[in-house]
Amino acid sequence: MKKLLALILAGAMALSLVACGGSEPAPAPGGEAAPETVKMTMGTGGTTGTYYAFGGVIANVINAKDVGVEINVQSTGASKANIYLVHDGEADLAIVQNDVMDYGYNGTDLFAAEGKADGFNTVAALYAEVCQVVATKDIESIDDLKGMRVSVGDAGSGVEFNARQILEAYGMTFDDIEVNNLGFGDSSDALKDGKIDAFFCTAGAPTTAIVELATTNDINLLEIDDEHAAKLAAAYPYYTTYPIPGGSYKGIDEDVQTVAIKATLICSPDLAEDTVYNLTKAIFENQAEIAAAHAKGQELSLEYATTGISVPFHPGAEKYFKEVGAL
Repeated sequence: MKKLLALILAGAMALSLVACGGSEPAPAPGGEAAPETVKMTMGTGGTTGTYYAFGGVIANVINAKDVGVEINVQSTGASKANIYLVHDGEADLAIVQNDVMDYGYNGTDLFAAEGKADGFNTVAALYAEVCQVVATKDIESIDDLKGMRVSVGDAGSGVEFNARQILEAYGMTFDDIEVNNLGFGDSSDALKDGKIDAFFCTAGAPTTAIVELATTNDINLLEIDDEHAAKLAAAYPYYTTYPIPGGSYKGIDEDVQTVAIKATLICSPDLAEDTVYNLTKAIFENQAEIAAAHAKGQELSLEYATTGISVPFHPGAEKYFKEVGAL
């Protein structure tokens, strides 16, 4: 009887412990507890842009893995807006241009009026955003833009600062051109209609707006040669040279050298080290799967992820990159 009573009491205690511990993660194979899932919001860009599409691929791949991270992708106003979202604690992750994050971290250029927005860390550089200078067929060099009607991107955008800096490397300012502030699609339409002579576009190449333009109009992609690329990088070290492969656009059969900045994943410094370590590790261990779902995933590499970055890495990302010898 006593033995029966002891078994009943033991069973009751076991049920009590299960009820009290219902929120504990289930044991993983091998007896280790599975990591507790951390839900995160990722700021990207417009729903038709690369940030949103590529962010969605990362989220889908990572969410399917048992790494303790669940990402919810949000459409946003891209780089500058994303920096404020993470800085203000309204997003945990975001994709931004590495030049714009430099401005935010140091309170310069795009952030000169508002001041620093430095409440974020770097996770990894992801892929190249190429500074493309598109012109009518009769314009052969950036020097030829003097006195021309040129779209430099939306007012206050990262593209506008790219345009200003590239022209500066060639000894020009906005006073030397007839400035138009148009987005990519509007710039393409304006060149097609003869309203402008050239435009700047910072985006993954090939860019849809330029692909469509080249099917109806003869265009030139203007080169940024080694001399001017070096001058640009000396003043703004987040620029790297980048060859746009021949055949990317109709009528452009040879490679065209230009410069690029990097689409970069940033995060809140409040995220735990283990969380960001697991996220970073999962991204690079599943690079092939990400690349199969989006062409930009082919550019993911440990070397690319850790160079040309001026904002400190999150301790979790730094731990991973040091572990694999990338830092």
